[in-house]
Amino acid sequence: MLQVLLLTLSVVTIAHAELCKPDAQNAFKVRLSIKTALGDNAYAWDANEEYLFKAMMAFAMRRYSSKSTTQISNVLLCNVTDRVSFWFVVTDSSKNVTTVPGSEVEAAIRMNRNRINSAFLLSDKTLQFVKITSTLSPPVEPSTPVWLIVFGVVLCLILAGIVFLVAGINQRKKKNKKSTERENLEEKCEVTITVENGIPCEALDLKAGHINGVFAADDERFTSL
Repeated sequence: MLQVLLLTLSVVTIAHAELCKPDAQNAFKVRLSIKTALGDNAYAWDANEEYLFKAMMAFAMRRYSSKSTTQISNVLLCNVTDRVSFWFVVTDSSKNVTTVPGSEVEAAIRMNRNRINSAFLLSDKTLQFVKITSTLSPPVEPSTPVWLIVFGVVLCLILAGIVFLVAGINQRKKKNKKSTERENLEEKCEVTITVENGIPCEALDLKAGHINGVFAADDERFTSL
């Protein structure tokens, strides 16, 4: 019985070794830059961290598919290096001798990338899944639609142009009015000066006439009794 058990374990180990190896089908390489990300607070990569990674991968697979029965034992790690890099595959829980398609594993990782990063206190740049491009956060949509902002800017420019045009017209009218009033005032105030016998005299208004002050005094003196 013991021999059968040992034989079974050896067969499973060999099968797992064939499934998880560099560039194997559905295998992914992972690089972690723990020292770069955390500096003096960097933690050592050991069996406990490997267990956490397997648990996170199993969690991602189960969350990706509600019908998934992936266990921690279905996540296989191999070729672990001190600089911390390794390969991993996820085996099919129903057969355990085949791997889950890489497209499903990739989709599960993308769906749970933030949770995976948070578990190791890392980011997309310091926890790299080599075949999976970094996930980008969705663009922030402004609370006000873009078309409404553009419309408001254009409307403000049009209103500013109208105000400037009206102000210019009003200023021009005022300037012309002042110029006309000044000319009229100059015409009213203009006095024609003539020179008679070397003495400047005011021009007479022939229609209204002009009364000599000397004769006016005589008329008043010899008028009626």
